[in-house]
Amino acid sequence: MSFSLGLDTGGTYTDAVIFDNLQNSVAAKAKSLTTRHDLAVGIAGAAAKVLKNSGVTAGDISLVSISTTLATNALVEGQGGRTALVMIGFGEKDIERAGLKNALRDDPVIFLPGGHDTFGNAKPLDLSALETALDELADHVSAFAVAGYFAVRNPAHEIAVRELIHKRTKRPVTCSHELSSKLNGPKRALTTLLNARLIDMIARLINATKGFLDTQGITAPLMVVRGDGSLVSAQFALQRPIETILSGPAASIVGAHFLTDMDEAIIADIGGTTTDIAILDEGRPRIDDAGASVGGYRTMVEAVAMRTHGLGGDSEVKLDETALHATIQLGPRRLSPISLTAIAHPDIIMPVLKRQLNQLIPTRLDGRFAFVTGMPENMAAGLSKSQAALIARITEVPQPLDKLLKGTAELATLDALVSRGLVLIAGFTPSDAKHVCGAFTHWNSEAATLAAALFTRKRDGNGNPLCGTPEAFSQMVINRLIQQSANYILESVFYEDGLDGASIVKSPLIERALNRTPGIARMALFLDRPLIGLGASATAYYPAAADIVGLQCHVPVDADVANAIGAVVGQVRVQVSAEIVQNDNMQFAVTGTEIELSENLFTEEEDALSAAKTACERAASEKAERAGANNVTVAVKDDIRATVLDGQRHFVSASILATASGRPAS
Repeated sequence: MSFSLGLDTGGTYTDAVIFDNLQNSVAAKAKSLTTRHDLAVGIAGAAAKVLKNSGVTAGDISLVSISTTLATNALVEGQGGRTALVMIGFGEKDIERAGLKNALRDDPVIFLPGGHDTFGNAKPLDLSALETALDELADHVSAFAVAGYFAVRNPAHEIAVRELIHKRTKRPVTCSHELSSKLNGPKRALTTLLNARLIDMIARLINATKGFLDTQGITAPLMVVRGDGSLVSAQFALQRPIETILSGPAASIVGAHFLTDMDEAIIADIGGTTTDIAILDEGRPRIDDAGASVGGYRTMVEAVAMRTHGLGGDSEVKLDETALHATIQLGPRRLSPISLTAIAHPDIIMPVLKRQLNQLIPTRLDGRFAFVTGMPENMAAGLSKSQAALIARITEVPQPLDKLLKGTAELATLDALVSRGLVLIAGFTPSDAKHVCGAFTHWNSEAATLAAALFTRKRDGNGNPLCGTPEAFSQMVINRLIQQSANYILESVFYEDGLDGASIVKSPLIERALNRTPGIARMALFLDRPLIGLGASATAYYPAAADIVGLQCHVPVDADVANAIGAVVGQVRVQVSAEIVQNDNMQFAVTGTEIELSENLFTEEEDALSAAKTACERAASEKAERAGANNVTVAVKDDIRATVLDGQRHFVSASILATASGRPAS
């Protein structure tokens, strides 16, 4: 049992590698299209291929580990099931904080009296509003999120609400104290809401993987990569799917370090939906102390300090036709590439594209098709009448939008269905542009060329045609992706240096440096480390993007499966924390949602610190074992905050953090 199976499920492809643990190298790799309607198909396709290519048998596999960009993509694209948020002890104004209102969209919120104070003392809890709402909500949401005031000091009210929901509904429930021990209730509520939305998606991924392993007779432990690059057991990940945001990118960083042995680098990973950029310092990815930021949401999830942008090979290509000179816009929404869609449905796609080319007047719906994704029925909970009426007309077979939609008002309805992950749009993407130019040949190049030709008929604000030929337009799209990639690389490194990257990249001085504008004052830009390009299309874009910003670019041999490699070479790593504060009686109170103490009040600071450290160390070790670690080691740190007044030391508070790590048990 000297081999590991690494899997990565991305927005477009599912990657698989067989890793030789003795040789410390990749024995075989394979890819299969990700099948969002049934993830098992794509997983089985990639895994079966790589097993066949390597000649490795089920009994040879000692570890299976998966990473994924599904959670990241869902947040970037604004997808996820309808979720009810239960706020205990909070008020209406709290919804305005931490981006919670935008994240909620039109999802329901129930406010309950209750919660706790800073010492964990309870206020009266009233469940009547929840009891009244549950019967109706059960059929209109796919999950529940529960956030209580100071639940990190006492989770009793969150637990009571969870038990009531479990008793009255069959929907999954996420409590905020299960995800973070940090203060800032609205931010914790946001993290909990997003976690609840992702439960079904990650459960489908894990269950699909387990199903394949069972059919193959593979009994090795199944692990999942978290957003900080560490590994946890599949069962552990099912309870905390939010921790898998940035899972795929984090695995890529681990894989990039393994493939290049470079300790200092900028890592850029381009996939179908997103571009992920991170910094490698001293052989480890930087961790974002403020919490992972994805899709405009700042969460409480510990993850790599990575900036995720809605830019990839399958990004939607749009035109800003209102400007005097029309400009190409890419993303952030992912489309099904028209050349890929035409592979499965040539008899539908090709005639429609030809018909639209023969029309006298082009329309904004040309070259666009819609089809259902095959998501589970519970993901459609809470649709409006107009949304339900439209999705009833959409089938598994792509339909052209110019025939499907009854009017422009239905465009907004269609966008809402796409945001829920229920419908996918097929259209022109950078991947199609590569087919038109001849760089890619694996899908239907004729369909890509016809779709590009539809764009050439469009005009800018001056009434001039956008472009003369499909090839010229496609090159414009490719150039735009390269330029946007270079901008995102610069923007990200400026942010890492504590600057406002987005505004600095647009400054005239930076533009002069990038364009190498001649003049008396010449500008040059220097970065202190090279670029590692990852992703299946890395060689197509990153050398040119690196040249724009004056970087050396390294694209390793297995750059296309770096995430699957990173999934099997990482370690289990978990943390447990506790807080110590003084109450009104000058006693030292130890609080923490994951620790157990027979007594949590102490008269001496040293006793409180000792008890907290012992409890955190024990809890972290047990948590690591539950997460799938073997031979666990634990490191404990403390942060004691005190002031000195009139020569006297006064205790303010203390934090204890225990970090447990180890390789997965095999």
